[in-house]
Amino acid sequence: MSDSVPSAPVGRQSHVIIVGAGLAGLACALALHKAGRRVLVLEASDAPGGRVRTDKVDGFLLDRGFQVLLTAYPEARRVLDYDGLRLRAFYPGALVRYGGRFHKLADPWRRPRDAAAALVAQTGSVADKLRVAALRHRVSRGTVESLFSRPERTTMEALRADGFSDAVIQRFFRPFLGGVLLDPDLRASSRMFEFVFRMFAQGDAALPAEGMGAIAGQLAAALPAGSVRTGARVVAVDDTGVRLATGERVEGACVVVATEGPEAARLTGGVTDPGSRAVACVYFAAAEPPLREPILVLNGEGSGIVNNMCVPSAVQPSYAPSGEALVSVSVLGMPAQSDADLENLIRGEMAAWFGAGVYKWRHLRTYRIAHAQPDQTPPALDPPQRPVRLRRGLYVCGDHRDNASINGALVSGRRAADAVLADVTDAGDPGL
Repeated sequence: MSDSVPSAPVGRQSHVIIVGAGLAGLACALALHKAGRRVLVLEASDAPGGRVRTDKVDGFLLDRGFQVLLTAYPEARRVLDYDGLRLRAFYPGALVRYGGRFHKLADPWRRPRDAAAALVAQTGSVADKLRVAALRHRVSRGTVESLFSRPERTTMEALRADGFSDAVIQRFFRPFLGGVLLDPDLRASSRMFEFVFRMFAQGDAALPAEGMGAIAGQLAAALPAGSVRTGARVVAVDDTGVRLATGERVEGACVVVATEGPEAARLTGGVTDPGSRAVACVYFAAAEPPLREPILVLNGEGSGIVNNMCVPSAVQPSYAPSGEALVSVSVLGMPAQSDADLENLIRGEMAAWFGAGVYKWRHLRTYRIAHAQPDQTPPALDPPQRPVRLRRGLYVCGDHRDNASINGALVSGRRAADAVLADVTDAGDPGL
């Protein structure tokens, strides 16, 4: 990056260049477009979406890593057309594998008929279930912003302070929150834990009919034709333009870097690399689904490499061709095994859960995602929002500016757009 190029005023007739067509970049572009600004989004890959993309393989929809949309996300509700996504929801609860058996945990507020079984499930004591109710009540009070202003500690410290037993932490919270925050040691910020718990309590975990990539597709479709240019890898940025890997220089009024954290740090020199949380997701095709209920299955055994699994096609039938089922298995971190060895280990664990039919599953694809989320170990979210304006003419957005969620990415995009527009207003642009 060069600091020697003078900043140009952000004029109405000049493009705001946005580097990256992930959710943050698209949200920023859409907010600027609605404010009357011209935008050009440069995306290195072959399609928008960033880490929220869906591949079509043999008639199956494979999200790049197991993901869900939490419908209670306030920014997602504001920006997205849920009806257009044709969402279908998971069962509000989980199936926990412990002691060689499955134990069903239900949200008693939305599945009261299943609440009695949940009370006697061996994942924790009755006192633990009452503490969950108290936790739900506490995190649901006040505004979302107030959650992020509460004292920050690790998730494990917060759970222990609330009095939860080792049993419920190890059998439920560790695989559940570990899968959401990609943090099996529960070292992530308690602010993020409370936010996620609130979102699960107040809405559904859902999948779009066309896969999670449909979220980015919907945002991109709302932009003018030609606003998103794919196959354009940016290797350097300054206040008035970017240089592509091809050597081409693209000029603009200002630049917003909307990449994941490590790349934003490299491009700008003004952002700290937030660190990375990795995950591997392995997909299988099954002639018969291992379970027919649209529910998340958690590994509460305290052993094995599988953290969680589900059958996405039981939630959204469109995820699999007629007569087949899609199985998704998540392994936290970056497994040392080869893809073939990892597949065999997963089959062995799943066969103990569901029987020998697992060996007939057909492997579809393995995704190893080195930067699935930014690291959120405290003080990662203190302050809750990091600056999006590096200086006049250069801005940054992404989940590393807010929090590791779809909501955080969308909010950061809007904040970056607001910063650009504020600088335009300060410059006395008559177009605003």
